[in-house]
Amino acid sequence: KPEEYIKAISEQFNWSTYYHLTHLRKNILNWYAFDKEATVLEIGCGLGAITSVLCENCKEVTAVELSKKRATAALLRCREKDNLEIIVGNLNDIKFDKKFDYITLIGVLEYQGSYTNTSDPYCDFLKKIKGLLKPEGKLLIAIENQYGLKYWCGAREDHTGIPFDGMNQYTLTERKIRTFSKKALEDLIKRSGFKRTYFYYPMPDYKLPTVIYSQDFLPRNENMQNVRYYYVPDKATLLAQEENIYKDIIQNNVFEFFSNSYLVECSDSDDIGKIIFASMSSERIPEYRIGTRFTKDNKVEKFSLVKSFGKNHIVQIKENENNLKMHGIKVCPSKIEGRKIILDYIDAPLCEEYLLNLLSENKLNLACKIW
Repeated sequence: KPEEYIKAISEQFNWSTYYHLTHLRKNILNWYAFDKEATVLEIGCGLGAITSVLCENCKEVTAVELSKKRATAALLRCREKDNLEIIVGNLNDIKFDKKFDYITLIGVLEYQGSYTNTSDPYCDFLKKIKGLLKPEGKLLIAIENQYGLKYWCGAREDHTGIPFDGMNQYTLTERKIRTFSKKALEDLIKRSGFKRTYFYYPMPDYKLPTVIYSQDFLPRNENMQNVRYYYVPDKATLLAQEENIYKDIIQNNVFEFFSNSYLVECSDSDDIGKIIFASMSSERIPEYRIGTRFTKDNKVEKFSLVKSFGKNHIVQIKENENNLKMHGIKVCPSKIEGRKIILDYIDAPLCEEYLLNLLSENKLNLACKIW
């Protein structure tokens, strides 16, 4: 059962087992503000790591998977969901009798040179997908950045295993796989017919993200909250440490070009970019896993990442707030709505940032006094 996956990972630890079974995979979409009554088409569901998130947040989910073995694994993983249909096959060979509110392409677009047999496979694939969306529908694309910082540091290209393959325009291998720069990806999406795009920047990448930045909320310094750096399958090819370079990248306003991955919201509607930042505390035990997201209307929402635990921890947060008030401590007022607690966004330095600045200025006495 899904709740037993942590034990399975620890007993048979390797990258493939961890990648396919870890709950951290959910972080690419478990913060997203889905419409509860929506229908979703998930293309390339794999072993169902993200499928369960879609089932929990939307009314109906249709998942397409090329591999019967993987589709079977996804079905077993989501066997308690009664709003899921899984189809085995290539999307290009399937005819649907309905259109969808959302379509997800998580780690799928880059393979279309092999599965879409046309002279312009990536654009033609996106055109086909656009035809499956309702007029106000949204496409969510997650893909590595061809010029991601981890690749500059020497990490192996995720799809070919060859360092610097993407930067060399994939001339080091002959596989029909490719990723894109931010501008190239945006141009491709617009060329396929979508009028609007909104870019998110999952950190450290879209596979195992813990923090999601956006075009309206970029990191302000190298102390990015909750980021966990990793490289796979090994560090043998690394030339530099990624985390040591972000300070200069952020100060020079080129973070978007070097982001390791992109999550792009695509639509003909202006109703995109509702959430501008998210951070997931996913490494806690399930009942205390909390997500935090900032909305475009200047609100902060904290919510449970595990629905089966309801809002128990959210209620506890509210009780803690009341206890702090009783002791004369200033707190941001909040209110509970369903499984989330909502506060006003305050644009001020984090306590952590303030202390680090004092220490960098050698103001130790003031830092200790505040602490």
